[in-house]
Amino acid sequence: MVWLRSFLYALGMLLLTPIFSVIALLTFPFHPLTRSRIIAAWAKIMLWWARVICGLSYRVIGTENIPATPVVILAKHQSAWETLAFQCIFPPVVWVMKRELLRIPFFGWGLAMTSPIAIDRAAGKEALKQITEQGKERLAQGFWVAVFPEGTRVKPGTQGKYNIGGAFMAAHNGATVLPVAHNAGEFWGKNAFLKYPGTITLSIGKPIHTAGMKAGALNAEVEVWIEEEMQRIARDYEGGPLAPHTPR
Repeated sequence: MVWLRSFLYALGMLLLTPIFSVIALLTFPFHPLTRSRIIAAWAKIMLWWARVICGLSYRVIGTENIPATPVVILAKHQSAWETLAFQCIFPPVVWVMKRELLRIPFFGWGLAMTSPIAIDRAAGKEALKQITEQGKERLAQGFWVAVFPEGTRVKPGTQGKYNIGGAFMAAHNGATVLPVAHNAGEFWGKNAFLKYPGTITLSIGKPIHTAGMKAGALNAEVEVWIEEEMQRIARDYEGGPLAPHTPR
């Protein structure tokens, strides 16, 4: 049944994504925030489809920590799930990502309309400059900027190297940081076809105000909180009702 449900989910995504890619392209004349809100409907439908077909839902802990103004989200990265969920949990979000993703037919074309910060990872210091400058622009436009410090999806129970780019961008621009941990990889793994039923737990930490902080110290603080929270989630993820949250 898990295989069949996962197949139906993939089929629904395959059918819907080209349609929404065309819709995304048609939003070009609108304000970037308006474009993002329209395109986010795709993510909301995909999460709904995951709940209906795969029995995969989620709960959110720490919604009281979500500020009213744009911040930099530094988050754990285990799955494709969080790239969908962030669009439903937070205000309009842009992603720091490798620019190669924008070349993917349909998906990449629609993604380009969401005002991402697309970088060349091989550019070294130039990539860091791109993140910092474009991050400042996106925050000024009213976007929240999401960064995965580990750079790639990691398996549950493992930890990657926390790169300093997101922390540097936040500290350099004086932006508030919101740390986020979750266990999506337990149900929807990296590059995995199978989606297992259950309830993903996503935990939002208290905002970190970066005034006067060095990027290295900020990065270390985020890493400690996320990894400790990951351990707590791993112990407790089976329990508890679905926590209410208000989609944005």
